Amino acid sequence: MPGKRIAAIGRYRFIKQLTFGCMVLPGTVLYIMFFIVPIIWGIYYSFTNYNGVARKYSFIGLNNYIMGLKNPRFLSSLSFTLRYALCLVILVSIISLCLALLLNQKFALRKYVRAIYFLPAVLSALTVGIVFDEIYARALPAIGNLFNTASMSMNVLSRKNTAFWGILFVHFWQGLAIPTVLFLAGLQVIPEDLVEAAMIDGAGKVQRFTHITIPFLMPIISIVLVLALKSGLLVFEYIMAMTKGGPGGSTESLAYLIYNHGFIERKFSTAVAESIMMAVLICGISFIQISWSNKRRVYQ
Repeated sequence: MPGKRIAAIGRYRFIKQLTFGCMVLPGTVLYIMFFIVPIIWGIYYSFTNYNGVARKYSFIGLNNYIMGLKNPRFLSSLSFTLRYALCLVILVSIISLCLALLLNQKFALRKYVRAIYFLPAVLSALTVGIVFDEIYARALPAIGNLFNTASMSMNVLSRKNTAFWGILFVHFWQGLAIPTVLFLAGLQVIPEDLVEAAMIDGAGKVQRFTHITIPFLMPIISIVLVLALKSGLLVFEYIMAMTKGGPGGSTESLAYLIYNHGFIERKFSTAVAESIMMAVLICGISFIQISWSNKRRVYQ
């Protein structure tokens, strides 16, 4: 009897594992086919001079990577992308935290304000970019001419020194909702008894914020920073809808440069090499940021 029981348990476990394996197999095959295999082929093509169309191409080693790092256009796009991502991370993380603290307070119509505030997050980035492109091109200049204001009479996106901030504002406006919701969720799980104990001990609002709120929000802060950083480094839709890299290439991000090289200029291998360098950059910055935030989080 014990031997038969052990054999039955073994068969049950085998059937269970086989069932799980069959359920996971289709997704695993699709993931390998449409994600892993293209990455491997992309890495291979980055060492060639393949243009995306021709059947014949040759192996050129690290030439695409070397030429990319020496290309002033690539360096300019890299500089724009890093500055853009840094500004977006700072603005989104600070403003969303402040808004979350405000929306966490009890006031009339709080639920309706939260719902209206989240509306931009459900819109597509391309749609928002097209709408704001019309606002910058028609609405704001009309208002500037009406009030005889020279700074508003011209299209913000038509000048190099203001196009950067015009795109950043649109991205910031739409990208603020989800981080705010995440911070709101984090604020609501902070133990109230801990806050009350700090108040009894005489801790002020600033002390409670720095020694209780921030440590408990570190996991959320880490997520928000990674999301904002990824969104800033991969900015594409807003540039496509509003400036197409102009004026004079001043708003050409790395993602838009890769798109131009791969689909417009037929420099497929160059675009793949640039995308790999971009992926390494994102992974490196994200790893540093996550390691920094994990050292300061509170483990419950």
